[in-house]
Amino acid sequence: MPRTQLQRMMFALMTVIVTVHAYVFYSLYVVNGSTLMNVTGADSVLGAVNAMGGVYMLGRNLPIWAVVIIEFILAYTLEITVGSPMSFKLACKVFDPRETHPVLFETAIICATVGIMCPSMSFLAAVLYYPYYAGFNIFTLLANWIKLVCFNFPFAFFSQLFFIQPLIRTVFKFAMSKIGNNETAEARKASA
Repeated sequence: MPRTQLQRMMFALMTVIVTVHAYVFYSLYVVNGSTLMNVTGADSVLGAVNAMGGVYMLGRNLPIWAVVIIEFILAYTLEITVGSPMSFKLACKVFDPRETHPVLFETAIICATVGIMCPSMSFLAAVLYYPYYAGFNIFTLLANWIKLVCFNFPFAFFSQLFFIQPLIRTVFKFAMSKIGNNETAEARKASA
């Protein structure tokens, strides 16, 4: 799909923007929503977050926008440096991209990306959201990491395979076609 390094970076940017927002929503509302409401007595998750003074991260409560920015930076960096390059290589080990139907090859890339990014981002989340107020224990960190992988993997797999990646690929193809049409029109004007 994306051919140049700039296109890969733009595709990753679009993917991470959608994915981080989806995961923050999933983590706050679906996984931890009832706990947050029970602890604070609030009648909504957003009310519970406001009552707590933000989302607990790195030993303090941070506003939701700060949580999104921190997770975005980590996810984008990990996607560009590890997730995208390794998932393509893994997919190429199983399928030859020249002989495999594009849908099957893209599905293999998506599955490999989820297999790399989900445990990696879950580990980072285990570090970021660790209950430092209770003291640090490596076994607690590892248990939290495994728990997060178990919560996040099904959501990551199905949301990436059936919602996020089809959406991003459609938007990306549309944007690239518009850019290509503009470049072609500019080239015609220059040659005329």
